[in-house]
Amino acid sequence: MQRSTLLCGALLAVVAGLLCLVGEALGLDTQHVALVGGALGGVVGLVQERTPTQRAIGFLIGLFVAWLGFAVRALYLPDAASGRAIAAVAVVAVCVVFAAGSGNRIPLWTLLLGAAAMVAVYEESYTADSPAFLAQSPSAATGVLLAAGIGFLATSLQWPGRAPATARTEAPPADDAPDPVPANEAPTREFAVPQSVGNEGERP
Repeated sequence: MQRSTLLCGALLAVVAGLLCLVGEALGLDTQHVALVGGALGGVVGLVQERTPTQRAIGFLIGLFVAWLGFAVRALYLPDAASGRAIAAVAVVAVCVVFAAGSGNRIPLWTLLLGAAAMVAVYEESYTADSPAFLAQSPSAATGVLLAAGIGFLATSLQWPGRAPATARTEAPPADDAPDPVPANEAPTREFAVPQSVGNEGERP
């Protein structure tokens, strides 16, 4: 377990460093999202709840819901505390509806992590230049998805999955079973002899 933890940490550190180095060459603004995306993607890979596909889908949906929240803010809501509050409530509510509608097959925490990733990497840029939403938001979403995807793959491939509950249930030891009774010590049944048989010869 300790070896797996060290290996996962080393892989995530390498991923963050590589994203910072090659982000500019790829034309993606990944320098400031490498740590956020890689770390959150690593969390989605490390937490062994539901299948990896369900966790990844939840993260993607949450990120897309947060992106829609920025779109609603840019188009309809004032750039003030009230607008940010309405958008935040709406994003969390939609994530809860998705989780409940899936019968909790898509964990709520993955949806919230995806939304948090988008907000963490784009909120500052949006506040500085909200009219440039359509030009800037795709780059931010792509960068965090790239970092999160690599972090998710790194931890999912290295972290051992938990054994299912049925496999963890151990059978009772054989010593608890009652010892078999030897054939020569089989219990014998005593038969009562009627008194009339024993006293038959004593009749006058």
